[in-house]
This record gives sequence, C-alpha cells and structure tokens, in this order.
Amino acid sequence: MKLVFLGPPGAGKGTLAAEVAKDYGIPHISTGVMFRTAISKHTSLGEKIKKIIDSGALVDDETTAALVKERLSAADARNGFILDGFPRTIVQAEMLKQFCTLDAVINLDISDEAVVERLSGRRICPSCGSNFHVSFMKPQTDGICDNCHSTLIIREDDKADAIIKRIETYRAQTFPLIEFYRNEHLLITVDAQPAPSAILENFKKLFPHNL
Repeated sequence: MKLVFLGPPGAGKGTLAAEVAKDYGIPHISTGVMFRTAISKHTSLGEKIKKIIDSGALVDDETTAALVKERLSAADARNGFILDGFPRTIVQAEMLKQFCTLDAVINLDISDEAVVERLSGRRICPSCGSNFHVSFMKPQTDGICDNCHSTLIIREDDKADAIIKRIETYRAQTFPLIEFYRNEHLLITVDAQPAPSAILENFKKLFPHNL
C-alpha cells in the first residue's frame, strides 16, 4: 500500500501511521522525523529547518520533496509506505506525482478545538524521543520520561502561538489537498476524534490485510 495520511497537526497521523506500519509491514515515513534528524546533525540545512519549524511555518517545497524522493527510493519502501507530513500543498502533491503513484489518501478529520487540546498537552523526551501527554498518556512521574528519566520538554511548535499559526497554515495551504485528492479519486475520510485504538480498527476495516 502506497498511502498518504492527511489531517491538521494533532490529528494523530503519526500515531496511526506507526501502528499501521507495524501491523502491515510497511515503513512510516514522517517528514517531521526527517527534519528533526537533519536538525540533530547541526548541518546548515538542519539549522535552516529548525528556524522554520520553531516559527510554526513550513519547510520549502523543493527541500521537502527532495528528502521524500530520496527516502522512497530505499529498499524498505518498495512494497509500500505511509507518507506522514507530505504533501502539505497542491504544489507538493504535483511534485509527488512526478515520482510516485499512490493507492489511497487517508484524511483524518478533527476539530480545531481538539487539535489545541492534544498539542498543548504533548511532552517530548529530548534524549530518547519518547512521547507523552498530560491528559492522554501521562508519564509515571510528572515531567519525567518513563524510559530514560530525562526531563520532558514542550516542543516550540506545540506552544500556543505556534499551534494557532500551524492550524491557520494548514487551513490555508493543506486543506485544499482534500479536494485535490477527492478529484483524483484517492481520498478516504476517517473520523480522528475517537481514541487511537478505535481509529486503527476503523482503518483495518477499510484496508483488510488480505487485500
């Protein structure tokens, strides 16, 4: 399966993609992870990406498309993949068409209010990368990572001002992709309001393993 997951920040794209990747044996390709890897290496590109992400804006199309194209050429993506975070714009969707044919585009539908609640409560471990949430996935000790005991942090793009900007950016630039992929007869909309386990079960009904 060659899939794209769409939805606003906080819709649960990463969580669902990780579970589907594990169950179906295809890689979860997150542009966010690729960006953070570049940032961690402190390259000039990584520093550029960090400034853009911290402001709540989007990385330019050419840089993102080049990273994705390179990743899709890897051996583990030959039998399918899940793209999470790309494309974000019509321009990026057209770029993707130049080097990839998709099987379906999953649109995770969720309200802006739920997005703010989910993102503002996220906590990240800067050492091992584990994710927690103050309401939905609390660490055993408040503010401390369960796995490596580092102090949890709030990502810059999960702070209130950045969240609002990210939602506005999504509505303006990415929301048109829903209509784009509907016209391509690839769009499947999934309710992203329920718990992650319920969303996964709904996905499995749409895409049985024997397909």
